[in-house]
Amino acid sequence: MELVKNKEKVAAFRERAKELVSQMTLKEKVDQTLHTAPAIPRLGIKAYNWWNEALHGVARAGIATVFPQAIGLAATFDEDFLEELADAIATEGRAKFNMQQEHDDTDIYKGLTFWSPNVNIFRDPRWGRGHETYGEDPYLSGRLGTRFIWGLQGHDENYMKSAACAKHFAVHSGPEDVRHSFNAVATKQDMYETYLPAFKTCVKEGLVEAVMGAYNRTNGEPCCGSIELLQKILREEWGFEGHVVSDCWAIKDFHEGHLVTTTPVESVSMAMNNGCDLNCGNLFYYLEQAVKEGRVPEKRLDEALVNLFTARMKLGAFDEKGNNPYDSITYESVDSAAMKELNLKAATKSVVLLKNDGILPLDKTKLKTIGVIGPNANSRAALVGNYEGTSSRYITILEGIQDYVGDDVRVFTSEGCHLYKPKTSNLALENNRISEVKEICKLSDVVIACLGLDATLEGEEGDTGNEYGSGDKPNLDLPGLQNEVLAEIIKSGKPAILVLLTGSAMAINFADEHANAILQGWYPGAQGGKAIARILFGEANPEGKLPVTFYRSLKELPAFTDYNMKGRTYRYMTCDALYPFGYGLSYTEFAFENIKALEESVTSVGLNISLTVRNIGKMAGGETVQAYVKICGKNAPHFQLKGIKKVSLEPGEAKEVKLFLPREAFGLYNEEGELVINKGEVSVFIGGQAPNKRSEELTGKKAYELRLSVLEE
Repeated sequence: MELVKNKEKVAAFRERAKELVSQMTLKEKVDQTLHTAPAIPRLGIKAYNWWNEALHGVARAGIATVFPQAIGLAATFDEDFLEELADAIATEGRAKFNMQQEHDDTDIYKGLTFWSPNVNIFRDPRWGRGHETYGEDPYLSGRLGTRFIWGLQGHDENYMKSAACAKHFAVHSGPEDVRHSFNAVATKQDMYETYLPAFKTCVKEGLVEAVMGAYNRTNGEPCCGSIELLQKILREEWGFEGHVVSDCWAIKDFHEGHLVTTTPVESVSMAMNNGCDLNCGNLFYYLEQAVKEGRVPEKRLDEALVNLFTARMKLGAFDEKGNNPYDSITYESVDSAAMKELNLKAATKSVVLLKNDGILPLDKTKLKTIGVIGPNANSRAALVGNYEGTSSRYITILEGIQDYVGDDVRVFTSEGCHLYKPKTSNLALENNRISEVKEICKLSDVVIACLGLDATLEGEEGDTGNEYGSGDKPNLDLPGLQNEVLAEIIKSGKPAILVLLTGSAMAINFADEHANAILQGWYPGAQGGKAIARILFGEANPEGKLPVTFYRSLKELPAFTDYNMKGRTYRYMTCDALYPFGYGLSYTEFAFENIKALEESVTSVGLNISLTVRNIGKMAGGETVQAYVKICGKNAPHFQLKGIKKVSLEPGEAKEVKLFLPREAFGLYNEEGELVINKGEVSVFIGGQAPNKRSEELTGKKAYELRLSVLEE
């Protein structure tokens, strides 16, 4: 389904916006370019705060459903579900907005312009904000981002349910501590093959309303004032018709960090002239001076305001209440039973089973005692990630297990150690919970280790409270004494299951070698503990796949500041992964049958593929059909994901799956950033995993290869 909007209606909105802007004074115009846009009563304009967040639920504005963090949603590999979930977020956003408007509440985080999704490429596991993204693959990020946008913006012909924003444009993924001065240098080939495709899909197919510039420079230009990014690529190449917003206080970085300008007036002039319409921050106050001095044409300022007021009109802000279908959404929609059920489904679908020697699922009838050990066992912070809302209830891993087994099984618990410090109390000796760990292991039939990180250790510069790299990880190891606690659990000889709550890949080599099972739970949202308990005891089947590569060590990666893709991600790495992109186990088994291309060759349109997926195991489950294309060429990726389809099957059930790969999927970008589709042989791999040796070792399965010719167009 494509997103088609009423172009005549949008054109009418633009004309109304032009008429409105023409009646404003220069000062009034300038005031409207700030995220805190004041009211203009004489023109019937209400105050509006543009800044709102909805990365995985409506954030920072009171009670709302806290869904799994974005990286967990990416692990679902389910674009239909991403749209369903984003539609639910927009419902809560509208419900809260309608309520707030009734009470004349126009504060920050109270608008309908959500600065989500984040479709930056998670190119390096050290990056603290990587858990806000959909992972390391451009195709997956583009598909999930687009469907998230569709869900937020809705499918009404005349009005948007809410406004989405693709961020941070572009080539942005750390380091956090130098983002205000850093110059990300990327080749044109890497730009067009890796860093830009997700944004392009969000603009051209998603019809995203807004794009946010990044803090850093890209190839010398500050992103929020880049001619290359904002004018040549976004507006001219892609035909973007929405509005551009700066990242928050990014424009002052032009003269304070990047040193490409020397004064605030120069900075705001560069940003506005080169395509930034809205300032998250307050520096655009200087636009009044810039216009008076002739640095910024008032015509350009008017153009920015037309973009902004058109967005507000698309949201129904200037029409009578009741004109758009979303005015009827009431506050009762927030935190409803249906929302909680959807959240549980999301948390369940996002969990990835990395290892299982047969211990899972657990049978509670055969257990008398369970040990639940680790700093994330009873941690609410480890459920939510960053850019989070406030849930009416949180279910931690410990609480989920306790609720599930009830009085039938005794649950022993210990935090084991602090998340990253050497002791849990300032007055204690180091490793002051280790005796408790030993005793619980002795008393337990099975031990569940709940380890990992939370958003105080990985996140955005300025938000995280750790002593590390302003939110970035210093390494891929479990912090503090967590490895020692895990080693003690293994040493006890009791069956050991690791539940890892992180927003990024960790080098869990010891756990891979010694634990009986490993679940990657990400930051699973407010229902996370309930979902993970259901998976541990077999009431639900894990179906997530890794949207990022789990490396064995940092030695396999280039320098963090190197934006060249060589050696990075499944597409270019040279070593075998610990756990590869696209990988995830299940409690059941799926067979792929009758795989065939419906055309003899790749045509001028593309290629259609059909297959049957059959559940040949004993438990209902979901499988992700993955299609990868391999093309030989200079600096070419090993292979690239180009198609996904999620299938849910009962035991013995089979479903036919059809995939369409457009002709563009069989091209590669050259050093000039041009898509080249060469006549010749290509391979398409179909399976429930990526077509690499490590995936085969872990699953005992091999992706099916179709060899085809690409015809001349």
